[in-house]
Amino acid sequence: MTTPPEPAGQQRTKPQLSEAAKTSLSKTRNLFRIFILTVLGAFFVYQLDVSYLWLTGILTAASFVLGIMLLVRSAKLKESRLVLFGTIAGLVVSLIMLLVILASAVFFSQVQEFQACQREALTDQAMSNCRVQLEQSMPGLR
Repeated sequence: MTTPPEPAGQQRTKPQLSEAAKTSLSKTRNLFRIFILTVLGAFFVYQLDVSYLWLTGILTAASFVLGIMLLVRSAKLKESRLVLFGTIAGLVVSLIMLLVILASAVFFSQVQEFQACQREALTDQAMSNCRVQLEQSMPGLR
């Protein structure tokens, strides 16, 4: 015995967003994109050369400001969990960059010499020598 199929129930549809909600969502997404660019920019500028430490610091500070703005928007408006998790991850990376910036500022000349040595190193032996030279130039590690 088969039972006749029941009529289809109501389908789940996404509620239509108002213009204000669409604008808010668009603003949040744009802020998130800018935030990601500042976090990645700070990382890549630092990798480029330690002489640009000032620019890395500015980009890291901007990423903290944008990240906090996004956290407040995400908590207040409850727009997107992906943006919330991405913002938290980006803020963790920014915090690590802050620690790297502070350590590089304290040992600026040693890090600058190490980067110059690394640029000139063509072999693994030369890179190893650069690391040994860095370790010897650091105070308290001898």
